[in-house]
Amino acid sequence: MTSSDLPGFSHQMIANGSVNLSIHVGGTGPALVLLHGFPQNHMAWAGLVPELSKHFTCIVPDLRGYGDSDAPHDDPDHVTYSKRVMAQDLAAVLDHFDLRKAHVLGHDRGARVAYRFALDHPDRIEKLGILEILPTSEYWDAWGAVLGLAAYHWTFLAQPSPLPERMINADPQAYIDWTLQSWTLNKSLDPFPASALASYRRQSASPARIHAMCADYRSGASYDRKLDEDDKANGNKIKAPVMFLYSDHGFPARIGSAETIWQNWAEDVRTQSCTCGHFVMEENPAAVLDCFLPFFTSP
Repeated sequence: MTSSDLPGFSHQMIANGSVNLSIHVGGTGPALVLLHGFPQNHMAWAGLVPELSKHFTCIVPDLRGYGDSDAPHDDPDHVTYSKRVMAQDLAAVLDHFDLRKAHVLGHDRGARVAYRFALDHPDRIEKLGILEILPTSEYWDAWGAVLGLAAYHWTFLAQPSPLPERMINADPQAYIDWTLQSWTLNKSLDPFPASALASYRRQSASPARIHAMCADYRSGASYDRKLDEDDKANGNKIKAPVMFLYSDHGFPARIGSAETIWQNWAEDVRTQSCTCGHFVMEENPAAVLDCFLPFFTSP
């Protein structure tokens, strides 16, 4: 173990087959796994872990392809960066810490890994927290002018390699900065701590990580979408209690009744909304704590 860029946390690498995963761990209490989204890494949780770690043993991975985790090359069927494989990464993390079950809280892509983990490994999750997403297939089904313009990156990043990689690699920092600020309510980089912003820029300088991010979305447009469609057709629902927090100016708010959609995917769902942009943890951390601390600490 080595020191972490999350104060009070330790850092280690965990092997899951041929992929090494970067993990940050700190705090005491029941296990709570925190999963970041695009185009971020574990530093997305920097503002929340000081409080969360008072109540939980917080396990904060970098998803494969992000942060300091390995970034393997994508495969033709886009399974390598599927949420099913990333959920298997999460199961390996729990095995490493000898944990039978854990709470899981995910934002953006991490939330997609989280709900896939709940569907594929129902006996390994206590409670599920979802930040600012709806299931992948629901986005594609709802695609239209409003969502298409707001979430253009879903189709751009999913284009065949190497088109989006070449375009982003021409000026990766500009692309990451634009993405971060354009998805905030105030169109600003101000919500992101300097250390977090530096880590996002640093990972974007790696062509392998840009490829991984694109592969993440290629899987979302194909393999992940098909998994969701199969679950929906078979009536497979999330059994764990679910808390869903979304922004009243974010992506889910653009698709009808976000609450009703999640109720179709899980047996026990409660919902809250708050005022911010897409990056809820940085823009409105108080809302995240007010929502999820009672949820995860209640019997």
